[in-house]
Amino acid sequence: MRYPIVDSHVHAFSPDVIEQRAMLADNDYWFGELYANPGAKLTTADDLLASMDDSDIDISVMCGFPWTDNGSCVDHNDYMAVAAGEHPDRLRWLGTVLPTDPGAPREAEQCFRAGAAGIGELNADAQGFDLTQPEDLAPLVEICEEWDRPIMFHISEPVGHMYPGKGTATPDKLLVFLERFPDVRVIAAHWGGGLPFYELMPEVSELTRNVIYDSAASTYLYRFPVFRSAIDIVGPSRILFGSDFPVLGQKKLHRRVKSLSLPSDVHQMIMGGNAQSVFSFS
Repeated sequence: MRYPIVDSHVHAFSPDVIEQRAMLADNDYWFGELYANPGAKLTTADDLLASMDDSDIDISVMCGFPWTDNGSCVDHNDYMAVAAGEHPDRLRWLGTVLPTDPGAPREAEQCFRAGAAGIGELNADAQGFDLTQPEDLAPLVEICEEWDRPIMFHISEPVGHMYPGKGTATPDKLLVFLERFPDVRVIAAHWGGGLPFYELMPEVSELTRNVIYDSAASTYLYRFPVFRSAIDIVGPSRILFGSDFPVLGQKKLHRRVKSLSLPSDVHQMIMGGNAQSVFSFS
């Protein structure tokens, strides 16, 4: 059985957002951090589909941006829901919410009713929440558990080089959240800020049993052996192929994973099989 090739971490914005880039960069700190530079790529769902066609990607999962106001979250969710509805065989999406806002659980449920496969990519630095204060996130977590949907968090490395978008939500902080909510399914983006390597510690491995890692922005952060190292430590069933398109090109990253010559079953799990399970789509 051939699984579809799934890119589990991409971004797409509406044409209105792209047109209003400068204004949004002034009004939203994190958006400005990433996109105030006119050279930083902003792409639409149509751009994403063209990239997928050129990269042999069957399905992409669009992640929401961590906006700091509810209106922007709702607008982005509406855009992704429409795009996925127009291309149901190619596009899936994760809803975005402002996690500590009283309306977040309601918006998350609206997203799930509209077909969202989960919530994310949530970002503590961008949205002003603290993973070490997990009770603040309890209402949102409860909705995700009720619907059996994962939450994707942007997790950053506690060491290494600085770059636009590197934050302070490091693996140790995620572990505090996991101590409080051990059963919620979490996607730790960007290799979880290096958290897989701490899973060599038994107590960490126990806490992270429901954590899945995506490979978004791999070559921006790590040497490419990160794939084999993570497979050796956490196993292939907890890894998702993700490019972070358009930060990284889908085609190049897909080609590089192919070049690893992983065993066929491992390759299929990482490139699509795991995504089908995590996001509950066929």
